[in-house]
Amino acid sequence: MSQSHQQPALSQCPGCAEPPAAGDLFCGVCGYDLSAVPGRPGDRPTMAITVPPAASGSEAVRWPAAAETDSSDMPAPVHRPSDLPGTDSGGRPLAEQEQEKEQVQEPGVAAGQGAPAGPGPGPVSGAESSAVPVRHDDRAVPGGAEHSGDFALAAPDPRTAEHAAAAAAPTAGGKVCVACRSGRVDSDGYCENCGHAQPRERDHMEQELGSVAAVSDRGLRHHRNEDSFAVSSTALPDGSPAVVAIVCDGVSSASRPDEASAAAANAANESLLESLPRGTHPQQAMHEAIVAASEAVNALAQEPAGAMEHDAHRHQNAPACTLVGAVMAGELLIVGWVGDSRVYWVPEDRSRPTARLTEDDSWAAQMVAAGLMNEAEAYADERAHAITGWLGADAYELEPHTAAFKPDRPGLVVVCTDGLWNYAESAEEMAAAVPADAQEHPLRGAQVLVGHALDGGGHDNVTVALLPFAVRPQGAGSACETV
Repeated sequence: MSQSHQQPALSQCPGCAEPPAAGDLFCGVCGYDLSAVPGRPGDRPTMAITVPPAASGSEAVRWPAAAETDSSDMPAPVHRPSDLPGTDSGGRPLAEQEQEKEQVQEPGVAAGQGAPAGPGPGPVSGAESSAVPVRHDDRAVPGGAEHSGDFALAAPDPRTAEHAAAAAAPTAGGKVCVACRSGRVDSDGYCENCGHAQPRERDHMEQELGSVAAVSDRGLRHHRNEDSFAVSSTALPDGSPAVVAIVCDGVSSASRPDEASAAAANAANESLLESLPRGTHPQQAMHEAIVAASEAVNALAQEPAGAMEHDAHRHQNAPACTLVGAVMAGELLIVGWVGDSRVYWVPEDRSRPTARLTEDDSWAAQMVAAGLMNEAEAYADERAHAITGWLGADAYELEPHTAAFKPDRPGLVVVCTDGLWNYAESAEEMAAAVPADAQEHPLRGAQVLVGHALDGGGHDNVTVALLPFAVRPQGAGSACETV
């Protein structure tokens, strides 16, 4: 018969938590069948814990006092099973097992003295390991598994074997995973232990060479770094030093922009290191370096078709990049460029005027030069960064720009891609972003400038090279020649 009248009074509906009216069989809000709620079960006495047969006639169990941790927060030692009365899964008293262990120990070693102080397993000789059979029902390996809390295994523990192999990898010359700090990085760039993708070498690059330094970073939005740079130094025929900085920015809409920028930077740098010691005028040497960089990028488009079959997009257009460079030779500062990367001049005396030494090959620059827009309007347009000059097989015509300057005061030359000057566009803004000690510490200054771009959003790859220019004041004004 129905048990609904025997149901206990409910304080709320199990379906909607609304309090039901007295005598309701169904909830007035959600229609929940209150009669379906089971009655409260009767009290069930707790089950008695049986005392093991071996300890049934003994006194009450005396729990050992737990050791306190000291100020170093070292964990308390783990108690052995024989510290308390009981039996194993086979019904044998644990005290008997402890006696067997003492008999297996080497003569002259007291019980417990051979065990290691830490939680790891203690050393077991080859004779002992072969004499003691492997057990799977208790922790019976002397001086071993009873301290780790695990049962002894016939084969090595796969967990410890895996970490041991991973830890041994760095000694063999392999890279260590930046995520788990223990796994070996495979040739595909992923950790064999945790599967984490490793940062590529070009994601962040830094180089300092005497008085020139450069830093390049992938940024916060791009999946790879398509910028590249090269810094070097050589000597002119008279023995005076010459310092070189080349910065290239891959065109993202082109194929293999990262390869294009690397090829251009290396080719331009090698060309300058070859021509400057021969006595070639630095401005002519810069022009020849840009031509050499263009040929290196053009060569990437001439790869055989078989090398590009795995990537259909590589057939769409040719690799391309922009280039900007600076050479300090004697009293001259030579700059050269194709594209929209820039060179800024920041005087050591920040009260003196700063300057931008390059003009962009871009849609915005053309609009300003034609008088159709002012600079603010042009660079606010969505077409502002469409470049009109670049290095690549599909470039309309190569027009290297070079300019020679003779600064009359010490200062800092900033060579950078648009990933930086987007966040410090004017010469005054760039000078404000350059740290005061960048003249003495160019690498630190380049790091600060890259951080400035990342703090601003890091929408593009960021590359900057700093060249401190130290001269003695020779009077007002400076000579400038542009080609």
